[in-house]
Amino acid sequence: MAASELFTKFARVWIPDTEDVWKSAELLKDYKPGDTVLHLKLEDDKETQHKIDPQTKELPPLRNPDILVGENDLTALSYLHEPAVLHNLKVRFMDSKLIYTYCGIVLVAINPYEQLPIYGEDIINAYSGQNMGDMDPHIFAVAEEAYKQMARDERNQSIIVSGESGAGKTVSAKYAMRYFATVSGSASEANVEEKVLASNPIMESIGNAKTTRNDNSSRFGKYIEIGFDKRYRIIGANMRTYLLEKSRVVFQAEDERNYHILYQLCASKHLPEFKALRLSHAQNFHYTNLGGSPVIEGIDDAKEMRNTRQACSLLGINESYQMGIFHILAAVLHLGNVAIKSNERDADNCFILPNTEHLIIFCDLLGVDYEQMAHWLCHRKIVTGSETYIKPMPKFQAINARDALAKHIYASVFNWIVHHVNKALHASIKQHSFIGVLDIYGFETFEINSFEQFCINYANEKLQQQFNMHVFKLEQEEYMKEQIPWTLIDFYDNQPCINLIEAKLGILDLLDEECKMPRGSDDTWAQKLYNTHLNKTTLFHKPRLSNKAFIIQHFADKVEYQCEGFLEKNKDTVYEEQITVLKASKKLNLLAELFHDEKPATSPTEGRPSVARATVKSAKPRALQPSKEHKKSVGHQFRNSLHLLMETLNATTPHYVRCIKPNDDKFAFTFDPKRAVQQLRACGVLETIRISAAGFPSRWTYQEFFNRYRVLMKQKDVLSDKKLTCRNVLEKLIKDQDKYQFGKTKIFFRAGQVAYLEKLRADKLRAACIRIQKTIRSWLQRKKYLRMRKAAITIQRYVRGYQAKCYAQFLRRTRAAILIQKFQRMYSAWQKFLRIRSATIVIQSFVRGFRGRRQFKAILREQKAIILQKHVRSWMARSKYKRTHHAIIYLQCCYRRMMAKRELKKLKIEARSVEHYKTLNIGMENKIMQLQCKVNDQTKEMKSLLEKLSGLETTYTNETEKLRTEVDRLRANEESAKVSSNKITSLMEEIVILRRELKETQAQKKRLEEGADKYKAETDLMVSQLKEQNALLKNEKEELNRQIQEQAKEITESMEKRMEEETKQLEIDLNDERSRYQSLLNEFCRLEERYDNLKEEISLVNVTKPGHRRTDSTHSSNESEYTYNSLLSSDPGEPEDGTRRMEEFPEQKGALDMSLFLKLQKRVSELEQEKQALQEELDRKEDQALRSKAKEAEDQGVKARGAELEYESLKRQELESENKKLKNELNELHRALSEKASPAVTAPGSPAYKVLLDQLTASSEELEVRKEEVLILRSQLVSQKEAMAHKESKETMTEPMVLLEDICKMKDQGEITQAYMGLKETNRLLESQLQGQKKNYENELEILHGEVQNLKEEINRQQQLLAQNLQLPPEARIEASLQHEITRLTNENLYYEELYADDPMKYQFYRISLYKRIIDLMEQLEKQDKTVRKLKKQLKVFAKKIGELEVGQTENVSPAQLADEPIRPVNIPRKEKDFQGMLEYKKDDELKLIKNLILELKPRGVAVNLIPGLPAYILFMCVRHADYINDDQRVRSLLTSTINGIKKILKKRSDDFEIVSFWLSNTCRFLHCLKQYSGEEAFMKHNTPRQNDHCLRNFDLAEYRQVISDLAIQIYQQLTKVMENVLQPMIVSGMLEHETIQGVSGLKPTGLRKRTSSVADEGTYTLDSIVRQLNNFHSTMCQHGMDPELIKQIVKQMFYIIGSVTLNNLLLRKDMCSWSKGMQIRYNVSQLEEWLRDKNLQTSGAKETLEPLIQAAQLLQVKKKTDEDAEAICSMCSALTTAQIVKVLNLYTPVNEFEERVTASFIRTIQVRLQNRKDSPQLLMDAKHIFPVTFPFNPSSLALESIQIPSSMNLGFLLRV
Repeated sequence: MAASELFTKFARVWIPDTEDVWKSAELLKDYKPGDTVLHLKLEDDKETQHKIDPQTKELPPLRNPDILVGENDLTALSYLHEPAVLHNLKVRFMDSKLIYTYCGIVLVAINPYEQLPIYGEDIINAYSGQNMGDMDPHIFAVAEEAYKQMARDERNQSIIVSGESGAGKTVSAKYAMRYFATVSGSASEANVEEKVLASNPIMESIGNAKTTRNDNSSRFGKYIEIGFDKRYRIIGANMRTYLLEKSRVVFQAEDERNYHILYQLCASKHLPEFKALRLSHAQNFHYTNLGGSPVIEGIDDAKEMRNTRQACSLLGINESYQMGIFHILAAVLHLGNVAIKSNERDADNCFILPNTEHLIIFCDLLGVDYEQMAHWLCHRKIVTGSETYIKPMPKFQAINARDALAKHIYASVFNWIVHHVNKALHASIKQHSFIGVLDIYGFETFEINSFEQFCINYANEKLQQQFNMHVFKLEQEEYMKEQIPWTLIDFYDNQPCINLIEAKLGILDLLDEECKMPRGSDDTWAQKLYNTHLNKTTLFHKPRLSNKAFIIQHFADKVEYQCEGFLEKNKDTVYEEQITVLKASKKLNLLAELFHDEKPATSPTEGRPSVARATVKSAKPRALQPSKEHKKSVGHQFRNSLHLLMETLNATTPHYVRCIKPNDDKFAFTFDPKRAVQQLRACGVLETIRISAAGFPSRWTYQEFFNRYRVLMKQKDVLSDKKLTCRNVLEKLIKDQDKYQFGKTKIFFRAGQVAYLEKLRADKLRAACIRIQKTIRSWLQRKKYLRMRKAAITIQRYVRGYQAKCYAQFLRRTRAAILIQKFQRMYSAWQKFLRIRSATIVIQSFVRGFRGRRQFKAILREQKAIILQKHVRSWMARSKYKRTHHAIIYLQCCYRRMMAKRELKKLKIEARSVEHYKTLNIGMENKIMQLQCKVNDQTKEMKSLLEKLSGLETTYTNETEKLRTEVDRLRANEESAKVSSNKITSLMEEIVILRRELKETQAQKKRLEEGADKYKAETDLMVSQLKEQNALLKNEKEELNRQIQEQAKEITESMEKRMEEETKQLEIDLNDERSRYQSLLNEFCRLEERYDNLKEEISLVNVTKPGHRRTDSTHSSNESEYTYNSLLSSDPGEPEDGTRRMEEFPEQKGALDMSLFLKLQKRVSELEQEKQALQEELDRKEDQALRSKAKEAEDQGVKARGAELEYESLKRQELESENKKLKNELNELHRALSEKASPAVTAPGSPAYKVLLDQLTASSEELEVRKEEVLILRSQLVSQKEAMAHKESKETMTEPMVLLEDICKMKDQGEITQAYMGLKETNRLLESQLQGQKKNYENELEILHGEVQNLKEEINRQQQLLAQNLQLPPEARIEASLQHEITRLTNENLYYEELYADDPMKYQFYRISLYKRIIDLMEQLEKQDKTVRKLKKQLKVFAKKIGELEVGQTENVSPAQLADEPIRPVNIPRKEKDFQGMLEYKKDDELKLIKNLILELKPRGVAVNLIPGLPAYILFMCVRHADYINDDQRVRSLLTSTINGIKKILKKRSDDFEIVSFWLSNTCRFLHCLKQYSGEEAFMKHNTPRQNDHCLRNFDLAEYRQVISDLAIQIYQQLTKVMENVLQPMIVSGMLEHETIQGVSGLKPTGLRKRTSSVADEGTYTLDSIVRQLNNFHSTMCQHGMDPELIKQIVKQMFYIIGSVTLNNLLLRKDMCSWSKGMQIRYNVSQLEEWLRDKNLQTSGAKETLEPLIQAAQLLQVKKKTDEDAEAICSMCSALTTAQIVKVLNLYTPVNEFEERVTASFIRTIQVRLQNRKDSPQLLMDAKHIFPVTFPFNPSSLALESIQIPSSMNLGFLLRV
């Protein structure tokens, strides 16, 4: 297809623009050949015209479809040109916040000027092992590709990082080195990777500075070679530096700084060690204040100084050398402040003032002579053929000489540091391969360009040539590989420019030649350049207005160089006299090291030379001594080093990183198109695009092309052969066959053809969409028409019916109207008749009425006169009666009033007494309530105390009964006499009082009678008021009770809530402790494995012969030997000598190995102690959780005391059993020592030594147990106190109403007073008793503390005695032990004498008990001696019999008979009735048991054919028999062998899921058996009576249960790793890449970095592969009989791995973030959920682990436009972090043109809404996280006596008991 055919209406093009470089526009009409202008419309809707050049007729570049914009690889763009590249980079950088983009083989990195969270260790792990095209572009992807190619191709690699200053080169190189250090690790224990990373801060401090473009600009180039061994682990590194900018030491432009180290020194001037440097602020030094910007915002120079010193220490630069460097650098600063004055008389002379402060400090710091340095700073030595002259210098020349000396000193320090860094990073073993990281300056052009810019651009010309050749070579290899016809591609060759610089008579040659001239100058050199190259080379030009400059046409741009200063910088002149003075320093040896390569020049020897010229001896012979190397110019040295660098790069596989600076203002995520285009042109990215575009830039595999453009094919075009199908379709679609080529595996397209195919595909899809829309719309319209037609018919029907109804109603109304009229007229006539008739009647009635009324009135008058007379007479009679009645009533009222007043007075007296009682009762109620509570509490305590004292009282009742009766009788007589006398006196007093009161009563009687009436009314009123107040008080009381109940309810609810929260927090803490414990256990296992490996290596070292030389094939063993020799030798720097010594002295080597073994054993014991401490802490946490749940259900104090007594009795029994064990172990120790009395008995490894170690460990364990017991006792006492307090508070809360009722019943004041006094006395009594109990408790507690301390001291003494006894001969041991026992008893007697000095009775009882105990001990000792003698005799007899039997059998029985004769002729299965569920075996058969049952057992046969967990049952039955016969040695040996055997088989078959699952199941079953048959009540609830009979009888294996639980945790973690290794390669392919729903997501065009195909080819994993693997895992675990709860935990862990790996890859792959991919993920997740439902694992929590992945898939599919969408996203994505949500939105990429991108404003809205969310800033999930595992108790219902052992297991030596 012709290119002009693409310029149709609505096509988009790029047109040049002065501001944005390129601007997008849209064609308003089709372009036709011959048109001179294009009619365009810009994006701001402005119309414009673009003129076409009539000569070239070149059309503007076309714009790529929007679907291709934002691609990871620029070569994936259909139209490859400058505007497309610029726009793609801008979209990725500005909109998606992506700073990395591929451009073929180049990684383009744009500096974001912001810290991004994309360089963490989780990102490194995500990129590790991935193909370069499978993940988003990243510097880690380039580093991984280099590392992978180095390992795969065994070829050295290089990463070339280039770019402008401030583009981020140093940071990119730093991250690449960090990746290598993290991924590869170190080959030794020296942590080489840390040293490699530590070199960065050192080199940055001495080689980086602030410029106008970058705050941390590298002012030198460096090439770091990171060395690797054969296992591709870092072993060392080497650094080469190029062209340090020495001029920056003495000159900086405005707003720039000198090197960082100088400012770090000034910032650290306050440190004590820097006081001697006499530094001040950086503004006070000339060299650090030239730029006027000594401070960088946000940078703490003092902190950076600390980092620099730490890095120096890590790299082996000790403190003395560091201080020497700092002295020299401080001296350079002071040298810059030395003022040189010119002589006023002679301008050619200059001088330094005497006693110049800074020069004195300079000489003092460097230890040089002040007078000589001052002299040679102002003078120089001139050597002629025969004489030597000393000539003074003018001021400007002296200043230049001073600055040259400062530059030379700094450069020497720089080179010395680089040398020592390389020395520290030097590999101690042979380097197998390396990866080089080149961090070099990019192409530079400034307003004034000098020698430094010339060298930099020269280096970039060489690198660009190498880059062009490499790109061209890769293109050629690709075409040849695919067998594409090769056509020569024209590309820019910059060899002429390189020849202009470095060829013979080139610029560098002429510069060196001019430097050799005596009077050479920059002007003469410029004239030579003009004469040699002007008008002869097209790349060399002369400026029009200058004779001191020249222009070179570089590959990137034209650069004008100023000739001034070229000669001086090329010669790098430093006067040798000044160097000689420095070499003479006696204070700093470092100065001599700095200038050791420089030959000493002639120096003044006879004091200070005079200022005049002086003639000395000829110096000609010495002038020829310096080597050629010393004479080389800077340009010559740089050219040689550059050639060496190019040779290195050509010998490696290069990887390119081009750093781009987006703007000059250092604004974050701000893109300046002009600056970007300049750098893209300069760094060669556009040249790569041009080379790619010249050939076939777009490449598709046949399968990808078929999947993408299947829509362009017809059904008949699709054939079984995909290649042939693609050929046929392409021939139809693209007529010009030159636009594409068919390779072996790919189709190659010219530029623009993919866009054309995309246009055809979009048109086809658009036409299909239109057709679908047309059909759907027609269907919708027809449905709408049918609905309307049906509605119209319905409406018509209803309207017609309505009209008929209306007509019928009209007819009915007409007929009704006629009837109404008829009846109305009849009614009117009838009414008229009635009115006339009524009127006639009314007239008649009125007439008749008038007559009647007149007669009635006359009668009425007469009657009323009679009535008036009657009423008057009655009124007169009533008036008289009322007066009489009123007088009587008045008399009655007066009398009643008098009586009421009397009654009122009585009532007032009663009222006053009631009020008094009320006031008294207000305080008494509370007191009575408190006293009642105390009475209740103390009565309860009294009851308990009385019960204790009842026993004592019964003993004395018989003796005291008579005395009590007599005393009671006497007391009764005395009390009766007292009562009678008191009664007489009281009665007399009462009579007197009564008489007096009688008189008073009679006197008041009259007054009361008078005021009775008045007081009665007042009393009634007061009674009513009191009743009202009483009612109010009752209401208030009820309200208070209600409030109290509500508060109590609220308190209980809050307490419950707090308890729930605390319980949840405790559960969280418990899980954290479990995970921490299990991670420590994992670390312990790793150290244990490493310890075993070291033991094996030590054994191999011991086996090897002395003097044996290993070849390269034993390289790994050499490494291990070097490691141990380095650990054991005194000098770590001499491994070879250490090895030689080990070979020469094998005996010494064995001892050293033993010491190393003991060190490792000590470390393992420390880890075990740490593990035990963590286990105790975990148990304590669990106990706290259980106690918090059981607080409300605690028993009463009596039950607690009973439980405590039971616990103490149990502990006493345990102590007795422990005492027996200790005695047995002591006897064993005596036997072991008596058997071997040689001096080697106590040697390490001997039986006595082992017994001693066992005894020590047992004693330490016993001490720990005693500590735990004390802690348990204390915790129980505290819990009892809390329970009692809680109970008291509860009783006081529940009993207030009862107390109130009791108080209300107490009406009499005397009763209340008596009750109060009784309570008071009771309270005092109870308080005294309580204090007595408290004292007793404190005394008992002190006694217990003393006993515990005594026990500890006794244990320590026993251990010391045991150790001393082991060193004595057997005869003296018994005497020593007896002597120790006597001394112990003596000390104990003395102690108890002092203790019971005040109480001789107690001491007498103690002596009697002591004698009894001594007698018992003596009897026991005699019995044990007898039994020991008897057992020894029996043992000797049995040994003789066994020896005789063995000899007799071997003599009488032939081998054939031994083979044919059965071993056990008894038929064991017939005795099933008497079988006890135990298996007996001989001690010698233990190894055979472990071998057949564990090491050589095949799980598949056991799992399929036999009982699940059969090995566990067999092992437990063997343990039961050892417990039954009370053989603790056999139990310990069997359990230890079992654990070691399981570890051994798991280590041997660590990657076999079936083995690991099988032994995890059996280990758990064995653990459950130990619990089920332990005899503990908590584990015996579900046992049958028969199973309870099978419980262990003699041994408590709780400690071994913990060991086996730890083993189960280790196996679980190993099983998790095996599953992860199996699932890891399947997850990304099956969950993300594979199209489970075919056709939903179409593939987009990809670039040079091809991704993994999503089509399920052979070897590609799909979702079905994952499901099949899950089924395999699940079925295997079920076959092995694994616990269901454990299976749920394993499934949860598997699903977490799937979800985290899938989400992490989704977050790092832009091509996977699309709507269709979200649908695929949700479908895949639904399949996994269906699998969970099929396996009945919904409650395992596995689905919750997929929640982040589900929400990410939903985020890809939801609408992302409005604020409502943002709110919905924030509420939906609760399981995703803010960083993950923003990352997914930034990566969201439309696959089709119908989708839309997420706008930047919407992403900002999401960030604002989520800014308050507190979540982790980490981007990726931790895929290595392992959930803490628990093993819930699962008892077995299987009876042990019913288990049969199959013959296939080869366990015939086991005997069923």
